[in-house]
Amino acid sequence: MAAAAVLAGCAGQATGTPDAPAAKSPAATSSVRAPAGSTPDGTLLVADFGGDTVTFVDPERGAFDRVEVGAAPYGLVVGADGRAWVATAEGVAVVDTRTRTRLARIPYATETGPVTTGEYRGGGMGIALAPDGRHVYVGVNVPDTEGVLEVIDTGTREVTGTAPVGRRPFDVDVSPDGDEVYATGHDSFDVTSVRTDTLRTRRTEVAPYGTEGGLGSWLKPHYAAVRPADGKLLLPFEGERLAVLDPRTGEVTVEPMTANTHQHGATTAPDGTLLVVGTGPIASDDEEASLTVRKPDGTERVIGLDGPHEDVAVSADGRTAYVTGGFTRDGYWNGITVVDLAGKKDPVRLAAGERPLGIAVL
Repeated sequence: MAAAAVLAGCAGQATGTPDAPAAKSPAATSSVRAPAGSTPDGTLLVADFGGDTVTFVDPERGAFDRVEVGAAPYGLVVGADGRAWVATAEGVAVVDTRTRTRLARIPYATETGPVTTGEYRGGGMGIALAPDGRHVYVGVNVPDTEGVLEVIDTGTREVTGTAPVGRRPFDVDVSPDGDEVYATGHDSFDVTSVRTDTLRTRRTEVAPYGTEGGLGSWLKPHYAAVRPADGKLLLPFEGERLAVLDPRTGEVTVEPMTANTHQHGATTAPDGTLLVVGTGPIASDDEEASLTVRKPDGTERVIGLDGPHEDVAVSADGRTAYVTGGFTRDGYWNGITVVDLAGKKDPVRLAAGERPLGIAVL
């Protein structure tokens, strides 16, 4: 891939052009009956960035229910108690996933401007839950300036603190011990580490291609995953380079990757395998969309996907990945691709949600 700056899409500032329309599929379908009683384990929950709902999805049959949460929901996280925390343009919604009802919507302490939709909208983006479940951390985008990390007490459902972070915090992650939170600043080429006890911050540049392209560059960090073995952050770039950040020292090392495509969502399986979503080409020599399966020893297998995708979650047994088709840029589709990580079955597409971005397995 040519490491060139491009002035469009997720690269930089909004151009004033609205998102291109896409064919919409219903977030819930009449062909899949909602289960009686509590929501079954293994159900998928997706944030409908193109609407104002989260959609509940049977991983074999498709969408069966939805709950209104607020405009343009982006990231979401689910606790052991079954409550989902959803970052929307209007605040963080709290959803009881067992009864499929919204319990609350917590307004941001930060002024983010008028409620809008699309990739550059103000409001919550990345979101994470503390290991003990007592706090939620949400990265709030403030258009045209630096972002803010807001801390929510899950008991009182109130914002209890804020800390400055980088521009457009695509992703938020928590250290295994819960002592630090990491906000990935897409438009500032950095990761901000925030101490959870004092909210003191330190910022580390993560830019294996450099920062010369500025706001117009494609070559920025998007999503990160915390490596279970040592707590280091793994940040994929363009299917070519994996930046490995030691957040305690600020040291960044770079390892090769093989997918050669623009990359967004990342997560780790229980055994430490890294899963990375390739969104599809942004340059003429890029490969199509894919899912990279990277073992802890660095060996990779690249699974082709049909059309753009954004984020990924993995089943509890580590055997299946679920990849959302929402995509922050134009060209998204309304569904999820189910990927057998053993490679014994071909990927299967499910119609689900409305431009689904964030995803969790219940």
